[in-house]
Amino acid sequence: MIHKLVFAVLLFALSGSADKRDSSPVIAETRVRTEVLPDKLSDHDFWTMLNEFSEPGGTFVSDNIISNEIEFQRVIPAVQRLGPHSVYVGVGPEQNFTYIVAFKPSMAFIVDIRKGNLLLQLTYKALVETSSNRAEFMSRLFARQQPSGVGANSTARELFRAFAAMRVSENAAKDNYQRILHQLEIVHGFTLSEDDKRGISEVYRSFYTGGPFVRGDFGGGTWIPSYAELMEQTDVHGLDHSFLQSEQNFQILRDYEARNLIVPLVGDFVGDRTIRKIGEYLRENHMAVDVFYTSNVEKYLFEGGTEKTFYSNVSGLPLGADALFIRTFFTHTDRGLTSLLDPIALCLAAVNNGEVRSYANLVSRSKAPKP
Repeated sequence: MIHKLVFAVLLFALSGSADKRDSSPVIAETRVRTEVLPDKLSDHDFWTMLNEFSEPGGTFVSDNIISNEIEFQRVIPAVQRLGPHSVYVGVGPEQNFTYIVAFKPSMAFIVDIRKGNLLLQLTYKALVETSSNRAEFMSRLFARQQPSGVGANSTARELFRAFAAMRVSENAAKDNYQRILHQLEIVHGFTLSEDDKRGISEVYRSFYTGGPFVRGDFGGGTWIPSYAELMEQTDVHGLDHSFLQSEQNFQILRDYEARNLIVPLVGDFVGDRTIRKIGEYLRENHMAVDVFYTSNVEKYLFEGGTEKTFYSNVSGLPLGADALFIRTFFTHTDRGLTSLLDPIALCLAAVNNGEVRSYANLVSRSKAPKP
């Protein structure tokens, strides 16, 4: 399939940034003939990309295995209206799957500074690929027998509550862990170290011991949602787009994973490798980033004084004309976290022009979706 895409290439240097680029901003808008990325990545190419694009792992303020962003679906209709989407870049755990299923990009990269998140993504990959439907996937994820009375038409809410009533099985957990390793090492041929295997074991144990109502460790707070609550959220129109809401959504995700088109990477947003390697790969394939989901990582970049390096890295990516940041803002209320949108090109220009001097400036220019 061949189509045309307008993308903006924004080349500029940010004062104090790590790399030296042209000091004056130049926005060149070019119409190019664009090839769609490969229909699939071979196991060899996927694993090579995972290793060559990744950076040494680091730490974050929380080692979360699930998200805590209760309103993350609210931005989905606004982003969908700008589709079709070329490439998605995101951060964190399972919320990326819902965004990928909703936006249907040609390819997705999940960039996280934590090596544990990469192992989490590989765990999901193995379980999704080896499960024929949602019930089988959840049975394996939570090491519980499939409950009666659920089927292809069950909602996410019905599935989570049915599985919550089932007892965890240590024997099933052992079998499922071996299934994960078999899928990754034997079927795909990926080389896992002993540390990798221990990390996958710890990730998987967190899921089956925590169960369907597991919550992330974010320091407490009544606003922190469970896995079940996250999968039951809706957009501004009351529609649930979660990857476990319908069989159709799950099969879309399963197809992405089977074709190796969700590539998890260990990467620092202000590092000198991962985002730049993504940019090089996309330019070689004449593709562009249309959605960059940053969660609330930018908050910590501003606190550390490294935000300009991040925006410099982003400026090196080929960007779709309507490319958007999806960012998350903690309201410091029982409402918890809310999701906001910001056109990437306009954001980069504002940063370069000195209009964004603080995280508060960044949040104030971002827009919450409206019904």
